[in-house]
Amino acid sequence: MVLARSLWLKIAVTLLGAVGFFLIYQATMIDSRTVPGARTAGLVAGSQLRVVATAYCKGTTTATGAPARSGVVASDPNVLPLGSVIRIDGAPDRHDGIYTVLDTGPLVQGRRVDLYMWSCHEALEFGRRTVTVTVLRRGWRPNDLPEEDGRSLDAP
Repeated sequence: MVLARSLWLKIAVTLLGAVGFFLIYQATMIDSRTVPGARTAGLVAGSQLRVVATAYCKGTTTATGAPARSGVVASDPNVLPLGSVIRIDGAPDRHDGIYTVLDTGPLVQGRRVDLYMWSCHEALEFGRRTVTVTVLRRGWRPNDLPEEDGRSLDAP
């Protein structure tokens, strides 16, 4: 099949196709990964979400400076900010319960949580599983506390 007999028409169609491909290739699609805070919009106390839970056992200090201990969980700060208090359901009975988000991790991104366990054998046994997280309190930042009597709590 002959596209065109003219060389100039062939060059023009090729350039038009290349420019079109370049423009589409460079386009940014607007989705939940490119809009800040869109992944957790509306995530307030009482919200439930399904997450993938894993366990870790190494480390002595968390991202907040607190010691790593039972009841500590690592999370993506864009989903569950540091200081959040969560309840985990759907894990083995001894791991169901209330945890505080005090750590982050390079592999804990998106809807993932990483539970701290003292025993590495127990962490390996825990594996990877899908659990339900109920947000009891979302983050804690002293500057975000409500004002009382029209004064900020930071004011002297």
